Amino acid sequence: MSFIIREAKKEDVQSVLNLITELAVFEKEPEAVEITVEDLLNDGFCENPKFKLFVAEENNTIIGIALFYERYSTWKGKTIHLEDLIVTQSRQKIGAGKALYTAVLKYAYDHNFNRVAWEVIDWNTNAINFYKSTGATYLNDWSVVQMNKENLAKFIENN
Repeated sequence: MSFIIREAKKEDVQSVLNLITELAVFEKEPEAVEITVEDLLNDGFCENPKFKLFVAEENNTIIGIALFYERYSTWKGKTIHLEDLIVTQSRQKIGAGKALYTAVLKYAYDHNFNRVAWEVIDWNTNAINFYKSTGATYLNDWSVVQMNKENLAKFIENN
């Protein structure tokens, strides 16, 4: 293994944002990323961080990330939401994604969480097949529902 998995540090944040942007391009939404380095620093490295972040590092370069946070399920209790699992395209297939995934699952196991959940875009069959091969349940009959900031404001202003 030519890389290590570790918790992110403040100085990793620009590389993290670069990978988030790379994922947005992969998912055909290159203009969707609105957060900044400052947002990541303020939200992830404060007294009460909004997320945890593991990185895969190879030769002093961040090649992958796993960003996750705690949620609460009315059915299961304490859960983790894996927001993003990203490995830069040029370093895929070396095991970094599986190592990051394993680090998140180990964190959940070690901290007594009852479930880890995430979304995967339906055309990413490589990811879907990988997750299924690890024992994850793929719920293809559920849909993701979101309300963006603009529509949220419109709704609140009109109700």
